Amino acid sequence: MSEPVASLHSGLFDRALRRIAGVWRDMAQGVAREEDDSIAAQMQACLAGRGGEVSARNRAAKLAQAYLALDAAGRRGFLETLAGFDSDAEAVDVAYDAMREAGDPAARAAAKAQLRRVLEPPRARLLAQFTAIPDGMKFLVDLRAELRAMMDGDKLLTALESDLRALLASWFDVGFLELRAIDWNSPAALLEKLAGYEAVHGVRSWRDLKNRLDSDRRCYAFFHPRMPAEPLIFVEVALERGLADSVQRLLDPKAPLMDARNADTAIFYSISNCQRGLAGISFGNFLIKRVVDVLSAELRNLRSFATLSPVPGFRRWLDEQLARSSGLLSEEEASALRTAAPPTGAAPESGEAALAAILAARGWWRDGAMRRAAEPVLLRLCARYLLNESRNGRALDSVAHFHLSNGARLERVIPLADTSEKGFRESAGIMVNYLYDPAKIETYHEDYAGEGKRNAATAVRRLARGWA
Repeated sequence: MSEPVASLHSGLFDRALRRIAGVWRDMAQGVAREEDDSIAAQMQACLAGRGGEVSARNRAAKLAQAYLALDAAGRRGFLETLAGFDSDAEAVDVAYDAMREAGDPAARAAAKAQLRRVLEPPRARLLAQFTAIPDGMKFLVDLRAELRAMMDGDKLLTALESDLRALLASWFDVGFLELRAIDWNSPAALLEKLAGYEAVHGVRSWRDLKNRLDSDRRCYAFFHPRMPAEPLIFVEVALERGLADSVQRLLDPKAPLMDARNADTAIFYSISNCQRGLAGISFGNFLIKRVVDVLSAELRNLRSFATLSPVPGFRRWLDEQLARSSGLLSEEEASALRTAAPPTGAAPESGEAALAAILAARGWWRDGAMRRAAEPVLLRLCARYLLNESRNGRALDSVAHFHLSNGARLERVIPLADTSEKGFRESAGIMVNYLYDPAKIETYHEDYAGEGKRNAATAVRRLARGWA
């Protein structure tokens, strides 16, 4: 993103923060000053609930204001104090014994309900009180983002994070979310946030952003009613004829504008989560399915829904394999790579070393000999990586796991689809088309979720088998 766009985004965020902190400060003035005004005492007063709803909101605002005024060490102390408001161990033991001793189903059900009540830590009730203040939901989302960065194995903070995650997961259930289209006429503050949150293909300028929101593009985001100005996750869509094979061409502001009525394919080329505090709470699968439905209703000419996706873990995996000289290559591949390797002294002893040398050469893809030797090998190994490599029964590549678990099929592996520095650093320039077939999304999702099966086009499966 260009510096002016980045700076304005930061400035808008700072102004919003100052505004809401001012609102909380005004509310906090309605709280009578106590002899003990420590953070722990303020938390205890919030839990005691004296003075009715207005007083409770004012106390919560005072606590939120106090947290924002603290430095990093102070915020950690605040969270450690909050985490200390745990369940009463003695009450839990009593309730557990009562449940075990209950003599009939009705008594046992009542004892279980009591056990659930005493297991709920007071800190969870205190966290819920923040939702009653202006922008309190956003405060909690950001609080969790900071908490996750502080945990570092601390069991008490980890328990607090678990409680907060459970609350946010229930409050941000997809049934409560609103799907909204974003276009160039959307509020400037929202457009700034869109540019700032873009995590896949950074927004370089206002012109770039406008191009992504033109008439042959679409952008959709999920919003929560308690955070109406804050996107939770958004997807950018290009309306094309056929599958896209180059992100640079897709994002080229000089490319001719397409009449959306002539497009037959919707390309999802960027999906970005916006709130670090909602990590682990998934919206992406619902977002794609909803957008497919919306686009199908709007543009009857669309026949295909696909992605142009990065393969962010490929180079890391490949470099590890090449360092081990692990027999990835056929004799024919190794010979071609050794012949094409750049002249940097002694000839590479193995095909793996030659491929590593080619990938390390700046602009290797512009050299005809190096590209002819390396490209088919990279495509084969990338297909193998996507279809065969696993961790805990799921695809090793995070983007592959996301789309396969959402019901997509791996349709095509594309060379030189991302010629940016990041594209070569992460995936040797390779990108992937995942195809979303509305008639098969649920079946493909169940195949992957249940059996770990990765659905792929025949050509991709054949590519992954290669010479082996």
